[in-house]
Amino acid sequence: MLRILILFRVAAGALRVNVLRSILTMLGIIIGVGSVIIMVAMGAGAQAKVDTFIEGLGGNVLVLFGGMRGGGGPVNLGAGEVQTLSEKEIALIEAQIPEVESAAPVLFSQAQLIAGNLNWSAQIHGSTNNYFIARNWPVVEGREFSAQEERSAEKVIIIGKTIAKELFGAADPIGQSIRVRDFNAIVIGVLQEKGQDARGDDQDDIAILPIQTVRNRLTGISGHNPKEIRMSFIKVRDGANLESVQSDITSLLRQAFRIPANQDDEPFRIRNLTEMIETRAETTRVFNNLLAAVASVSLVVGGIGIMNIMLVSVTERTREIGLRMAVGARPFDILSQFLIEAVVLCGAGGALGIATAFVIVYALERLIAFEGVIEGQVVVLSLAFSAIIGVFFGYYPAWKASKLQPIDALRHE
Repeated sequence: MLRILILFRVAAGALRVNVLRSILTMLGIIIGVGSVIIMVAMGAGAQAKVDTFIEGLGGNVLVLFGGMRGGGGPVNLGAGEVQTLSEKEIALIEAQIPEVESAAPVLFSQAQLIAGNLNWSAQIHGSTNNYFIARNWPVVEGREFSAQEERSAEKVIIIGKTIAKELFGAADPIGQSIRVRDFNAIVIGVLQEKGQDARGDDQDDIAILPIQTVRNRLTGISGHNPKEIRMSFIKVRDGANLESVQSDITSLLRQAFRIPANQDDEPFRIRNLTEMIETRAETTRVFNNLLAAVASVSLVVGGIGIMNIMLVSVTERTREIGLRMAVGARPFDILSQFLIEAVVLCGAGGALGIATAFVIVYALERLIAFEGVIEGQVVVLSLAFSAIIGVFFGYYPAWKASKLQPIDALRHE
């Protein structure tokens, strides 16, 4: 043990003799280790955000889209008959499929919200109280819509935390009036804070109104289908098979729309939201793994640099090697000395690379609100891998040094 400690001290002293050269040699290792950790941290951060978003949705949500067929519009069955998704089909799904816990029809709009002398542009969702169940998004202040407010298209509004903060600050928004385009709506509730979604969008920048209110005052009433909707969130009961429920909904809607078995066109699309998000996450993971693999190449390049500089060092210190052998150093001692120098060089580069990665991830979190996740095992593996690089690329120069003959080494100029 004492011999190893002495060799490490000798190695550190030899590297200090040429500090600048040692730092430049370590640069490849620093960049490689830092890049790998940053790429993995970005991937882990993105995955953590996706997991949080899925958890917020309850993990068992289907999304039904209406009025879209590929990139087209409603299905025209001929003779002027146009089929679009409506609230009637959503009610049918909830009534006919036992595995469906809640189905919420949704209309979308965008509006400038004004409260006092403050204004804020926000997305508007028109829906029912089922929305809060299907989205797993409770009202934490105030209340939900009453049955009368839903039926009569009352001018009431439930807002997200971002809108509450921007328009009312620390004041209580419940009972306050918000102007939505050309009408005033009374705030009756505030949604639980959700934060950013998987794409980085602020989920709390949202306002919910009764669906008929949005239809009457914001989107307008469709001439061919007064209850037309564009989308529905469908929450499936815990334990139910999402794919099976998705198939049941498709069959039910095809029957409701009387679509022939040989016809592929449908006035709706149904997607498993969890699968959609996880597919996007998998794509992100593959991309980040590819970047990490590319970054790992710089570790190999750094290792080649280590080998090169160690060969130069052996040539420069040939007389020193001969002198050590003349006073009793064995070939194994010479081999160990130069091998440990290579390991110290790579280990120091790995440590600096880790420190650099922490600084860059911290800066990214502050500058672009990116949440990186640096995992301890990745740090340990990166440091271990840099040491392995040192052993692998440092062995040949060390072996070459150990094979020198003392008399030839002492005569070397």
